[in-house]
Amino acid sequence: MLENQDELFKVRLTSWLIEQRRLGFENPEITEHTIKEIEQRRDLSVHERADRLLQYIQQETQSIGDAVEVFDETVLAVSDSTNGHEVKFLVEYLLHRNWVQQYSTSSYILTVDGYARLAEIENVATDSSQAFVAMWFDDSMNDVYENGIEPGIKDAGYETRRIDRVEHINKIDDEIIAEIRRSRFVVADFTHGDTGARGGVYYEAGFAHGLNIPVIFTCREDILEDIHFDTRQYNHIPWEEGKLEVFSKALSDRISAAIGDGPNKTQNTG
Repeated sequence: MLENQDELFKVRLTSWLIEQRRLGFENPEITEHTIKEIEQRRDLSVHERADRLLQYIQQETQSIGDAVEVFDETVLAVSDSTNGHEVKFLVEYLLHRNWVQQYSTSSYILTVDGYARLAEIENVATDSSQAFVAMWFDDSMNDVYENGIEPGIKDAGYETRRIDRVEHINKIDDEIIAEIRRSRFVVADFTHGDTGARGGVYYEAGFAHGLNIPVIFTCREDILEDIHFDTRQYNHIPWEEGKLEVFSKALSDRISAAIGDGPNKTQNTG
């Protein structure tokens, strides 16, 4: 299944695995759907790749002023690079922006400007009143969205943003990525049909997580047993048909507790 794939695909697969493990999927399953999703994945811009490399250096920095090695296979995956020349270019990008300074031939230290850039990335959506909803777009999900997810988000003081589309027939839409970036948090519902998990939901949740945008997990109660064992460390909010008011209240309470009340809280609750 993987033996005929090129180097770029293998790099993206490793990057996908890293994203899944950030979400708590210690042993993410690679299926035909996963392969299709990765093949159709949107190319990251050079700026996004440089930001990812900068975030990696931060993650590997034990104490302020420590140097971090940046030339290994993990860096290739983190920065979506197929070879060391691309990593070198991205490092030059960081140096040019004065986000890092060179310590040795292959190690670098975060600068004050680098920490400022990281703060910009982390706080990009803290003033947003928007919540992005990642979910299975099927008629069977209309009721839970209209009577559970949407009112739950609004009761917490936020506006919903959902982009209806066919599930990743084309490359990941730039509009989806832009809307996630604009959002204060993401509500990701992992309910699926007989064909199994929706790869797009996992990707969108992972993308948000990589930007330090909080993700709230929900799922239809009878599907919870089908969720991968490693994801159960995340407290999914379950929902049932006929009990959507209870679910909506639980979602609203979780948002207020984990994110804080949104700017529309007063006018929504009277």
